[in-house]
Amino acid sequence: MGYILLEGGAEFGGSMAIPDRRALELAGGLDVRISIIPTAAAPDNNHERAGHNGMLWFQSLGATDVVVLTLIDNVSANDPTLVAALRRSQVIYMLGGFPHYLGQTLLESAAWQAMSIAYEEGAIIGGSSAGAMVLCEYYYNPTTEKILEGLGLLPGACIIPHHNTFGKSWAERLKRLLPETVLIGIDEETGMLNDGPHGMWQLYGKGDVTLYKGNLTERCTSGKPFDLYSVIKNCT
Repeated sequence: MGYILLEGGAEFGGSMAIPDRRALELAGGLDVRISIIPTAAAPDNNHERAGHNGMLWFQSLGATDVVVLTLIDNVSANDPTLVAALRRSQVIYMLGGFPHYLGQTLLESAAWQAMSIAYEEGAIIGGSSAGAMVLCEYYYNPTTEKILEGLGLLPGACIIPHHNTFGKSWAERLKRLLPETVLIGIDEETGMLNDGPHGMWQLYGKGDVTLYKGNLTERCTSGKPFDLYSVIKNCT
């Protein structure tokens, strides 16, 4: 089994080098194959620029094998060549943008099946903002203010990205909509990885993570591993 990397936004710069370097280390080093998925940026035709920025970012960290996969719609999400490329990837990183478009494009697709197999075989699956949101059991579509079914890699959870800026304003509404779900508020320039002892999660980067469970709120800080799975289990 691989690792899950969840980031709160502002992914290309600053303190994001810390979680991303840790992810590369866990994946096997700077020569592993990194596949960037720009799907969430496709609705406003920003996927080429976003993908290029992502490639430059990982190259700036020393990565030598970075590709941008043109997974931008339902057709490409089921393209055999692209699916095969995902199976060969050691790091699969989904960019931010429109969570609903990303989630609906990947749900029940051959691409997501390939990503899941790669994860089971040891790859890191990660994303920032929308890219992290859709990996949970549920995600929030701020455009329609509705809860949607996510990809389910992290059951019992829903991510609030950009928590230290605008994201925290979603918390009260989401607590009402998802009373049995743990809400994970991730600050910008902050990432969390399930690489701690006994599968616990650790924070890397500039900010904090805030967990909402029922009427309780818990703030997690860098350097202190936290048992997210126990929190989810006790909430459901």
